[in-house]
Amino acid sequence: MLDVDTRRRIDTARDILVGKVPDPKSQVEQITIALIYKFMDDMDAENEEWGGEREFFAGEFEQYRWANLVRGGLGGHEMLNRYAEAITRMPENPRVPPLFRSIFNNAFLPYRDPETLRLFLREIDGFEYSDSEALGDAFEYLLSVLGSQGDAGQFRTPRHIIDFIVAILDPRKDESVLDPACGTAGFLISAWKHILNANADGEGGSTLTPDERDRLARNFTGYDISPDMVRLSLVNMYLHGFADPRIYEYDTLTSEERWGVHADVVLANPPFMNPKGGIRPHKRFSVQSTRSEVLFVDYMAEHLTPNGRAGIIVPEGIIFQTQRAHTQLRKMLVEKHLAAVVSLPAGVFNPYSGVKTSILILDSALARRSKHVAFFKVENDGYDLGAQRRPIEADDLPTVQAELTDYLRRARAGEDIDGYAAQFGFLVEKPRIAEGGDYNLSAERYRERETQPSKWPMVPLGEVCSVFNGIANRKSDYQNSGIVKVIKVRDFSEESVDFNNNTNGWINIEPNTDKYLQVGDTLIINAAHNATHVASKIGYLDIKPPYQSLPSGEITILRAGHEVLPLLLNRLVKSNVFRAKLRETVVGIHIYPKDIAKLEIPLPPLDVQREIVTEIEGYQRVIDGARAVVEAYRPHVAVDPSWPLVRLGDTSLFDVQSGGTPRSDVKEYWDGGIPWITLVDLPAEDFISEIYGTQRMISKLGLQKSSARMVRENSVVVSSRATIGRIGITRIPLATNQGFRSITIQDSARALPEYVALALKPLVPQMIAWATGGTFKEISKAKFCELEIPLPPLDVQQSIIAELEVERSLVEANRELITRMESRIASAVGRVWGEPFSDGV
Repeated sequence: MLDVDTRRRIDTARDILVGKVPDPKSQVEQITIALIYKFMDDMDAENEEWGGEREFFAGEFEQYRWANLVRGGLGGHEMLNRYAEAITRMPENPRVPPLFRSIFNNAFLPYRDPETLRLFLREIDGFEYSDSEALGDAFEYLLSVLGSQGDAGQFRTPRHIIDFIVAILDPRKDESVLDPACGTAGFLISAWKHILNANADGEGGSTLTPDERDRLARNFTGYDISPDMVRLSLVNMYLHGFADPRIYEYDTLTSEERWGVHADVVLANPPFMNPKGGIRPHKRFSVQSTRSEVLFVDYMAEHLTPNGRAGIIVPEGIIFQTQRAHTQLRKMLVEKHLAAVVSLPAGVFNPYSGVKTSILILDSALARRSKHVAFFKVENDGYDLGAQRRPIEADDLPTVQAELTDYLRRARAGEDIDGYAAQFGFLVEKPRIAEGGDYNLSAERYRERETQPSKWPMVPLGEVCSVFNGIANRKSDYQNSGIVKVIKVRDFSEESVDFNNNTNGWINIEPNTDKYLQVGDTLIINAAHNATHVASKIGYLDIKPPYQSLPSGEITILRAGHEVLPLLLNRLVKSNVFRAKLRETVVGIHIYPKDIAKLEIPLPPLDVQREIVTEIEGYQRVIDGARAVVEAYRPHVAVDPSWPLVRLGDTSLFDVQSGGTPRSDVKEYWDGGIPWITLVDLPAEDFISEIYGTQRMISKLGLQKSSARMVRENSVVVSSRATIGRIGITRIPLATNQGFRSITIQDSARALPEYVALALKPLVPQMIAWATGGTFKEISKAKFCELEIPLPPLDVQQSIIAELEVERSLVEANRELITRMESRIASAVGRVWGEPFSDGV
């Protein structure tokens, strides 16, 4: 437990530094270095008291003794110069062990004010190296600074979330523990404390033997790419009793040096964002991607021992994004590793990030034999969701921990868990998760909603609204112009009606008909060529029609009366509950107004309806804003006129090739394991597609007997025939058909494939203009090679790519926001029907 005096000293030390060292991480580093410096002198003094010799400050380094420095009567500038020189030279001290040399590596004094240093060292002088646990608590408090100020907060996970995950994983004394993105070693320290507490007697004494304790310390490993984080981790581990902590400066995603290291327990909150300049991962991952969150999860799953377990904090993109790499990752997890998903509140990482997160619980042995995945949801974690995260009484973590622990115990023991349900969790069978092929891990997709009788009276639609079909017309009735526009099925969607989509949709009719479309009308398909299409689309008219307009005969209109608000009527009719009722009224390939009018909806009082509509409209405004961002965004490179133009035909820089197709009637040419790209593998989207696999394969013989060519990974492919201008980057070696041009970069010191692909985007209209041919136009290889792109220096290309990656993340966040707000609308409508409340996330 952190005592008041220690906390005061740390706060005072930070207050002294803040004027000269404003960055919180730098403050922590300066306090860290000074504490270790002081403790080394304390240990020397203790050795002398027991009749030994000085270990650290001897020989030429005796001049740097802490006591001489702080209490030796030195003048201000002399003290400053000696301290700055001492921390810089400490790695040269032959008596300093590797651990301390690592801590002092690259250390320096970032200011030159003697009075600031004197006050600072005087405060540090009050700490004593006497009780490592107390000092460990003090250091944990110091590290909490990183979680409360500025961008440095990205390094810290809330302590109560760390402890929750560790308790679920329950690491044991004979197991190895790994954090491949360890930051300040918070997960490792929590796991260490958990094991010590599990091996204590009734009076708190340890039951571990000295050998067991030594082996336990050697079982903990951490990696971090940042030398500053490694330094903080080393100190944190040392102050918690690790004489030789195994923390390595290591790039988990691009280095292969430690690939063979596996662990029984893996714990991590890996980085959510890609670093500036992007990631160049090696090729040993089972899921090929350049997304850091995908690669980290893949790494942790692959580096479990056969009976290993993992607890990983992940952003929501891992849960439901439909990019190929995300889907492949989820498929691998569900089939081989995943035991449970725990959804956390959206504000857990406030104030420095509002990103919604979940916890993946992996258990390789359990996942191999279980047919279920458990889903749990934490509504409250003991703190409010504001920027300050103040404590509150509501806390679901203890109950979720107990329920999830009980489920895992029962599942591992082979008990019958069919029908299992808990207050905060439920089970889903893996085949259901696999349905549709996207392996979505959002709990709301699978939650069974038991609709209770609504607390509002149920009334037939015919009592609160008009129900009528549009007008039936012969094809010969339509004209190129007229006084009335006819709206057909193809002219409306769930969100709106397009009054300009219909050609030859005018008729002349007597005016003042009561069937003219009005604001607030709901439109339903009442007839189709296939019964499954009947009522498949339910639209809403939210703007005044620009023309007098009538619905066609295939559309039924619901027009609200005085008892129900039009928007609420529309949302109730769009709900899954009502759609199920509507499908039951289909006769052949039709539904009729008289049958729709008999269907019942719940009808709250008008004042309650207004509250619900206001809530829905608020969510809809957010959706409209986010959708505008998604639809308007186009990647763009601001071209500097000084950048040279290079032709794609420049063979010193690019190798441009065409593809080919093996004969379709020769079976031996196909399904041979060589990926062969076609347009279906390159969707039309504003972002550059990354290609990790193809739907079709050809054989080696098919490759030899056709003009198809192998294209190296990290090449750019461009569709050049029929649909011209779809652009992607190959992340695997593959062959292309003749409808593609491939660009392989010959000089990686001059060009990056991501930049080349991006620079080609604005040239698509030129490609189309240069295309020739009849039914299928094509840009020839010769003309394609005439295209020119601006080519800035490599570091500028990297910066452009990094900035666009950030923009891409923001656009994806807006897509996620749309999904969330749509779920909230569904929940608001569901409450009217009597469904239990859910925020849909």
